Parts: sequence; structure tokens; C-alpha cells
Amino acid sequence: MSYYSNHKVYDLEIAGKKYSFDFGKYATLTNASCVVTCGGTSVLVTTVMSATARDIDYMPLMVNYQEKLYASGIIKGSRFMKRETRPSDDKILISRVIDRSLRPLFPKNLRNDVQVMLTTLSYDGENEHDICAALGASACLTVSDIPFDGPIAMLRIGLDSENNLTINPTATQRTEQNLDLIVSATKDGVVMIEAGANEISEEKILEGIALGESEAKNICQFMEDIRADRGTEKITVPEAKKDDEMKNWAMDECHDDYQECLWGIPEKLKRVARKNEITSAAKEKAIEKFGEERVDEFFENSAALVWKKILRDAILNEEKRIAGRKLDEVRAIYVEKNMFERTHGSALFQRGETQGLSIVTLAPPSAAQLTEGIEGEQKHYYFHHYNFPPYSVASTSPRLFTGNREVGHGALAQKAIMPILPSHDEFGYTIRVVTEILMSNGSSSMAATCGSTLALMAAGVPIKRPVSGIAMGLITSEDGSNYKVLSDIQDDEDFVGDMDFKVTGTTEGVTAIQMDIKLKKIDLEVFKIALQQSKEGRMHILDEMLKVIPEVEPQLSEYAPKLLTMKIDPEFIGKIIGKGGETIQKLTEESGCEIDIAEDGTITIASTGDISGAHSVIKQIEGLTFEPKAGQSYDAIVGRVENYGAFVDITPSVGGLVHVSKISSERVENVSDVLKVGQKVRVKLLEVDDKGRLNLSIKDAE
Repeated sequence: MSYYSNHKVYDLEIAGKKYSFDFGKYATLTNASCVVTCGGTSVLVTTVMSATARDIDYMPLMVNYQEKLYASGIIKGSRFMKRETRPSDDKILISRVIDRSLRPLFPKNLRNDVQVMLTTLSYDGENEHDICAALGASACLTVSDIPFDGPIAMLRIGLDSENNLTINPTATQRTEQNLDLIVSATKDGVVMIEAGANEISEEKILEGIALGESEAKNICQFMEDIRADRGTEKITVPEAKKDDEMKNWAMDECHDDYQECLWGIPEKLKRVARKNEITSAAKEKAIEKFGEERVDEFFENSAALVWKKILRDAILNEEKRIAGRKLDEVRAIYVEKNMFERTHGSALFQRGETQGLSIVTLAPPSAAQLTEGIEGEQKHYYFHHYNFPPYSVASTSPRLFTGNREVGHGALAQKAIMPILPSHDEFGYTIRVVTEILMSNGSSSMAATCGSTLALMAAGVPIKRPVSGIAMGLITSEDGSNYKVLSDIQDDEDFVGDMDFKVTGTTEGVTAIQMDIKLKKIDLEVFKIALQQSKEGRMHILDEMLKVIPEVEPQLSEYAPKLLTMKIDPEFIGKIIGKGGETIQKLTEESGCEIDIAEDGTITIASTGDISGAHSVIKQIEGLTFEPKAGQSYDAIVGRVENYGAFVDITPSVGGLVHVSKISSERVENVSDVLKVGQKVRVKLLEVDDKGRLNLSIKDAE
């Protein structure tokens, strides 16, 4: 008899690969757990729900990705900290993608803490751990007693060099493909999309979404079969308490004033202030009618439902939006460039009441960002940081460090820009872009994308094409028979809406997509409309951007470092560095330049002042790496004169003897009569003797 009486492994094939789901052996004190394995990649997934509910107004889901370096046989490179610490940004992004896939399928009134932990146990470098983690999370929640209206399947769709869509490509294949599309779907429809693309058409994106949705049906059926075999009965979530009498009273009391507020006040802060006045006055009346305890429990939610219904009904039935905008209308845009003297490039992008300030910093290759994870150490020459301070929404907060939301929004803007950047060989700088969101009323990540493009152009970075971005929204009727797609959504529309669909791209195609929904699915027809409408919106925004910054600035800022590059044989790297770094330190100190040497022998010299220092470094390195060849002629300087000849220097460290017989075709009686110290001469290398000495000739020089 097995030690693990409930142990069973279920196998699933996806696109020719076997995925094994190992239940009943690991971490069995959880609501459900399993280990998902594909090839040499294994991820432990655990799901736990707290026994009691919390008195809060949201579903407290936590998805935590736990990266373990032992999974790849790595010990952390830090000399002092060998333990894994806070997840890296890319692992935070994995957590967010899985969270966004799962969240719509929990009961809206669930208030128990639910935690999904994803721990890499083994990583083979090819079969991707994020897909294993997402599939395991869905499988565990499906068989557990945690209320969950799944399963879902998450798949990665790639596009190879022959324009063929592929399912779950390996890590190596992904580096060669033009699309990295993640689709999460139930058997009924898509719930989440995340994509990075190398200017791919909307039509191809739709094909990829359709492929993912189709494949998801088989995976969801597989998980339902596991639930039928070992699933436990779901815990019943108590119905959310509601007070229909108070809701109807709030509708009568607040409706007309809310209408006047919504349609009569286009400015966000004034509208919010007036809404709060209306709500507070109605609350005082409600206390007189219903009593303070009842009002404290039900009034805020009742008033919010009134506001939501007014806005949703107006959009659905009248195509009416705040400030009188049409469904496909983009708010007014303002652009400005290079406002600050000492930055290397900057741009201000404002759309309505959302304002982003993007600033570019250029630095030598040595400033590249190094990351360490189970994929090994990686070097990044471009990165984008996004900051969302509390003042951007007229608020205060003691939390000023970067949160997961800021990581996610910054990564989306970074992903949007990546396809249009010059290669590091073409433009040898490390590029950092920071976007400060100064005001926010919807879609600040798209402001960061547009602002980043403009700042790069203002900084003189030779991008291939400019990128613009837009956030699309969706309002659907309760029965799903009527829906409206909105362009350039703002905060209130996002709050009451059913979808946040962000699309970035150039005139040539899409570069990034991110979609979240509050529904349990979205049909492909909605995506088709949203993508087409987003393209029209992107092109309008791009036109407005290019009115102010039509092309890349022809020159870099005078305050940006100037880079010169050269290539040497890698065997000379040690000679340039010198014993204990003595030689390169001397070069750095004397020139005032920063010198970076790559393993392939590429040397980058960065000067923040007079470029002559960098030219001097190049000459000295050329001297250190100079290899004279017999039969070649060189310029030289006479260094010492003797009776038997003259010693000349081809470089400061390379020289040899010109014998008196090799000075001239005519007889030379006295060398000093012909040659003087410091005199420039042309010499030919006749030979290098067995002791490494150079025998030179002036009379034979070409």
C-alpha cells in the first residue's frame, strides 16, 4: 500500500508536449496542491483559503510567485545575501498575469482570504515555468473546495519566422519569434490577454487569440475530468447582504443630482467633490429614515450602484459619455519636449486630465541593469520605470515605494517600446526612461507609452518608428445582448465598466496588449471591434504627437555622454586592464573617461566633457594592442641617436633600431647629422628577431 493513499498523476498533452499534474503527495495540508511538470520544469502550486471572511468590500486574492534559484542549480551571486529575497520584477509580472486570469471567476461576494503560491522546484531553461504555474493554479482551485467558477487554461502563443502561430514555444524559440501572446480562457471564452509583439497586424493577433481560446477548451475539459475524479464539494459563500428598500430610496434621492453632476461637470476633482457633497447630504437624510447602523452597512454601496447605473445606462442606451464625448472620441492632447536643461531628453504628454512626464537618461554600457533569476544572469540596456505618486490623484499616502501596480504599468510601457529601439550595436548606450505620472484620470500606462516615445525622440535616440497607445473600455447589458466599446476610457468609465483593454503600436502594427475583464468571458467579436477602434484611436494620438515632435532630434544633448567604440583582439584585454587593473585605471584617471571592455573585445569609451580625452584613450589602446608585421611600413618618431644607428618609436610602447646602414641609400658617416631626436620618419619593418627585437629601415620604407 502506498504511503500516499490519495496520490495520483494526471497527464495532459498540449501541442505535442506532456504536462503532468501530480496530486496528493506534496503539501497536502492545503485546500489543494499539485506539482505540474513539463520536461525538466516543475512548479509546486498550493491554494489556501482562510476559515473566516473579512469585513471588506473586495475579494482578497493573493497570487505569490516564489522563485527558487536552486531550481536551476544556482546560488545567489551576492557575496552577502544568499537567500532569495523579494521577487524580481519579471516574477511579479507573472503573479499579476495569473491573478488577472483567475480573479474574474471567484464569487464577487467572497471575502475569505485566498492565497495561491507558485514555487519553482526545477527549471530546465526551455519549458516555461509560468505556463506550468498558471495551469497548476487553475487545476488546484478547480478540485479544491474553494469557490471558483473555473477551470481556466493559460497558453502562450508565438509567431515563428514563417508567420506560423505556435503553442507554448520553448524559451529558445521565443527569442526568435515576433509574438509573445498569453491567452487565458475558460471553455466559454477569453478572460485575460497579455502580449508583446514586433509590429504585428491586428488580424494576426486575432488569429492568435482564437487559437488560444480553441486549445483552452480541451485543457479545461481535462481539469473538469480531474475534478470529477478527486474534486471536493465547494464551500458555499453566503449571499451578499443587501437592502432593496435603501437601494430604491437612494435611487430616488440621488438620481437627479448625480445626473447633473455627471453630465454638467467635466473636471474630475470638481465632479468628485460635488458627488461627495450629494452623497453626504443623502446619507444624513438616510440616517433619519433608516437609522445609523443600517445606513453604515448599506448606504455607501446603494449610492455607488446608483452612480454606476446612471453611467452604464447612458453609455448603453444613449451612447452618452462624460464631457459629451463620442464612444470613439479621444480626449484633447498636449505635447511638449525638452523642458529641462540638464536631462538628456524629456517630454510631457497630456491627454485630458492624465499627464505623464517622461525623462530619458543615456549612459555607457556599464550602466546596464543586471538581473539574476532561474533563467540565469541577464543584462538589459533599456529599461523603463513608472512612478504613480499619490498627488497624481489628489491624494495622500505614506507608501512611497514602488508597488506591484507600478511594476506592471512600467513593464507594459517598456514592452510597447522594445520593438522600435535600435540594437545595442547600432546605439551603444544604456537607456533608462522614467515616467512620472503627474495627474491621472484614466490610462496612465498609455500616457507613459506615448511619453516614452516622445522623450526618446527628443533625446535623439534613433528609434525605428514612434509608438502610441490607447485604453479601450466595454459596457455590456446584463443579458449580454447589448454592448458598447469605448475609446480612451477615464477613471469613472473604468470603475463602472467591464473591460480595460490597452493596445500599443506603430503605423506598421501592434507592439503590446494588456486586457483585464470583470466578466466571466469576452467573445472574439468584441476583440475584433476593440482592436479596430483602438487602431483608429492610436493613429489619431500618433498624429497629435508628431505635430510637436515630428522626427528624432539629430543630435544628442550636450550633457549626454559621448561614446567612442573600438574593437580589439580579445587576447589583448588582459594587457589593457594591466596587473591589478593598473593600466586601465591610469587610462581612466588621465583621460577622465569611463572605459568599458566587453568579452568580445569591444571597447566603449564614454566622455562627459571634451571628446579629446576619448580620442586619446583610443590612441593609447591602439598602441598597447599594436602588432607590427614584417614588410609593413609605419610612421615613427626618433627617440635616441647612437653612432651605430637610431632607435625609433612606432608607438609609445613599440619601437626598434634603424641601423646606420639602413638610414639612407648613401653612406652616412655621422647619424646625428641626418636624424634628430623627435624627428618624424617613415620606417619599414624588416624582421622581428628571435628575441622579439624590431629591425627597421628608413631607406626601404614605402
